Amino acid sequence: MVSAPMYYATTPEMAAAATGAGAFGFIAAGFTPSNTLVKEIQAARLITKTPSKAPVPIGVGLLGWILDKTEASDDPRIPAVLAERPVAIWFAFGVDLGKYVARVREYDAAREHKTIVFVIVNNVDEAVRAANEWKVEVLVVQGNEAGGHGRGDALPLFTLLPSVLAALPSGPVILAAGGISTGNQVAALLTMGADGVVIGSRLLCTPECMYPEQSKEVILNSKLSCTTRSDVFDEVNRTAMWPEGINGRAIVNDIVQDEKIGLDLEERLKKHDESKAKGDSNRLVIWAGDAIGFVNDEESTQSVLHQLHEEAVRAMQNSSKILVA
Repeated sequence: MVSAPMYYATTPEMAAAATGAGAFGFIAAGFTPSNTLVKEIQAARLITKTPSKAPVPIGVGLLGWILDKTEASDDPRIPAVLAERPVAIWFAFGVDLGKYVARVREYDAAREHKTIVFVIVNNVDEAVRAANEWKVEVLVVQGNEAGGHGRGDALPLFTLLPSVLAALPSGPVILAAGGISTGNQVAALLTMGADGVVIGSRLLCTPECMYPEQSKEVILNSKLSCTTRSDVFDEVNRTAMWPEGINGRAIVNDIVQDEKIGLDLEERLKKHDESKAKGDSNRLVIWAGDAIGFVNDEESTQSVLHQLHEEAVRAMQNSSKILVA
């Protein structure tokens, strides 16, 4: 299992806890300046008790469209991140992620090091390109159910995953992502052929998650089918600068209702800001996958991952009883 890089949610503590639990943890770069990002990687090094010259057993998630701005600036992210020697880099959502994969390879060649490269894919064409052209080590096959950002036209995971597997029968490591919150789901995806899974929303109520308590309370009281994928969340969050076709899945609340009744953006921004100033929860932007209704505890990252593993093992053991000689 891999813990997802979720900006505004993941922390060095979460990433380190995931790795310590036998999974593999990521932090998310987002808009974070290089110096702060370096401190987060160093914090994970300290927590994991990794020697100064050894690779840190976590990964760093980077957004392609942000790299398009930063890598030509006086604060490029990739060199700063790679200098700290994380085991892996995760690229997502860019016009040409291949050039950043190549940059990692060039940096690694110069220091005789190997960084594992993960790339998110939302359709078969993206998967084939990442595997055959960019030669990435890991594909993260992200279904439409995923919380946070992804392609609005992505297929559901249980349709997308077998499509990618069929297109790449001898491909790289393939991880399934999107709406995975139970061990039964993990078992089903492994049975379908995934090499592993990415866990995101299931970790949002852990003590290692930086989500505010108010958001965690909303999550704990959420039901199934309480999320939707839309541009409206980024609009009121003033983050509507994602690439074309990319939108976000979050918990449905008055943000969605304001748009449905026809309020223009100025009016919706005003209501959002007023709700925020009052401390109301009815217009919080809470990125979450569509299996968020299964989150009903505030256990630690390590406990959640161990629980998912145990549930998945039991499910696969029980499914073996279906087979007959």
